[in-house]
Amino acid sequence: MWVGHALLRLFLHLSVDRISFSCLFPASWHFSLSPQVLPRLLVPSLRQLLLIGLLLCLIGLLYLLLVTGKGHASWIREENHFHRHLARVTDVDATDTSNPNLNYGLVVDCGSSGSRVFVYCWPRHNGNPHELLDIRQMRDQNRKPVVMKIKPGISELAKTPDKASDYIYPLLSFAAQHIPKNKHQETPLYILCTAGMRILPESQQEALLEDLRTDIPVHFNFLFSDSHVEVISGKQEGVYAWIGINFVLGRFNHVNPRRHTQEALVRKRTAGVLDMGGVSTQIAYEVPKTVSFASPQQEEVAKNLLAEFNLGCDAHRTDHVYRVYVSTFLGFGGNAARQRYEESLIKNTATRNKLLGQHIGETAESPLLDPCLPADLQDEIGPSTQKLYLRGTGDFDQCRQILQPFLNRTNETQTSLSGIYQPAIDFSNSQFYGFSEFYYCTEDVLRMGGDYNATKYAQAAKSYCATQWKTLKERFDSGLYASHADLHRLKYQCFKSAWMFEVLHSGFSFPTNYKNLKTALLVYDKEVQWTLGAILYRTRYLPLRDIQQESLKGIHSHWRHSFSFVNNHYLFLACFFIVLLSIMLYLLRLRRIHRRTAQRCTPSSVPWLEKGLGSPTLPINL
Repeated sequence: MWVGHALLRLFLHLSVDRISFSCLFPASWHFSLSPQVLPRLLVPSLRQLLLIGLLLCLIGLLYLLLVTGKGHASWIREENHFHRHLARVTDVDATDTSNPNLNYGLVVDCGSSGSRVFVYCWPRHNGNPHELLDIRQMRDQNRKPVVMKIKPGISELAKTPDKASDYIYPLLSFAAQHIPKNKHQETPLYILCTAGMRILPESQQEALLEDLRTDIPVHFNFLFSDSHVEVISGKQEGVYAWIGINFVLGRFNHVNPRRHTQEALVRKRTAGVLDMGGVSTQIAYEVPKTVSFASPQQEEVAKNLLAEFNLGCDAHRTDHVYRVYVSTFLGFGGNAARQRYEESLIKNTATRNKLLGQHIGETAESPLLDPCLPADLQDEIGPSTQKLYLRGTGDFDQCRQILQPFLNRTNETQTSLSGIYQPAIDFSNSQFYGFSEFYYCTEDVLRMGGDYNATKYAQAAKSYCATQWKTLKERFDSGLYASHADLHRLKYQCFKSAWMFEVLHSGFSFPTNYKNLKTALLVYDKEVQWTLGAILYRTRYLPLRDIQQESLKGIHSHWRHSFSFVNNHYLFLACFFIVLLSIMLYLLRLRRIHRRTAQRCTPSSVPWLEKGLGSPTLPINL
């Protein structure tokens, strides 16, 4: 650039007897041409001057191709490297909040026991309509996820809805401190309420939501509208969880079999999700658009269980249209199932004792034998008025048989737990991930987390159940089990192992030789929340403006660089050619002047000039 500045500062000093060229160069660069030397420079013809100018133009064009072409390529490489770098780096790196290309988003998960705010970030979309936003969880300077949780749940404010905004204020204030202030206005905020709010009457729900809609825009400058706060259904929550897990697994990254062709992209196989918590069990997986129904009634039920949505950033494209089956089963979680089982034991034992005149289970000396507890484990269940004493026999197979009626299966085709419709699964071409209790049952005690093998799992569970409680306790004290396993896990591992096995194979009809189930606590060392799927789904159309800009750049390819790049190359060349043209015009003008002077000044009329005499006296007529 210093050459460009120098040329712009070039001065042509013309005087009567001398032409001087000077600029902001070192003194040794200063030079001048006397009239005796100048004619020799002006002797070349106009054709020669044009030839010289053409050569200079060619040199300039060569410079344009080499230098700017290199710059163009390097700019493209830097941008691609930027996107590849973000795609490659895991979520353990601190988020660079000084990066102006980063966007931010907030999701507040208002659950039954508390509320958590999750802060997400993503780079500018690359303009490819086939790709989704690269959303990831924001991390602070200590590389920890930017998450904050408060208790109790917002549903506890049902009788004082005017305090809802005060309740949520600490979460939003915490998030605002981590997001650059100049980004607040374009940062979407979503407040999504789940199970705790669902059980409230609709009037109380609306009162709480209205307080949030009214007060939050007063205190915070986030991108927030009335539709950004709502109570989501269990179906929505399941869809968001399915989206989040498959996004982290990279299942939405389509593959083009042949580059530079118009062939359709090849979609990757998505993964199904199994999740068993303490209260409920959930299943979600993609189903083909053509599904068969056993009856019109089943088809009507299916409409409430199937969700079709477009994750793509362009609503007119169908690359990311998915149809997902989602079903949640309340009361089928591990703890809830054990509670139902114990209530059944208490009721049935009391009835049998009354009919037969027995006192089984009423004292520790005559306990009820329970095959779902480890061998010789003694336990007490029920209220004080109906206390029942148990002693485990540790029979895994018998426990499984006893638990089958609790699945509430029916004889109808394509149904699962409680007779709920379940579309057929192509087990030969599918993959599932099991979370929560599916992982705890296989890993905490049995140490078999990961790839699930039904035969090996059943053998390990059978061996565990049959082991004496005293031995299991010694193993626990020796630290042979997972660090987060406790005595509660040891006591009910036998029951939960049998329950998980029955739910999977009898309830959801997974064959015992199924090899494509992985049980996991984390996905790629990250706890995947449904909030990730929620922010991805709700911000899916944001890249449209970037795609439109990319299309505009495709039409005007010379605008592809940033303005600084134009300054560095095109502006320099423009100035270079302007100065070059100016010099050529001056030289041409001086050449004409020289020719006119030469034609006028013949040898007979200028002898005084050659002899150094004064000018002759000319007659003056008055």
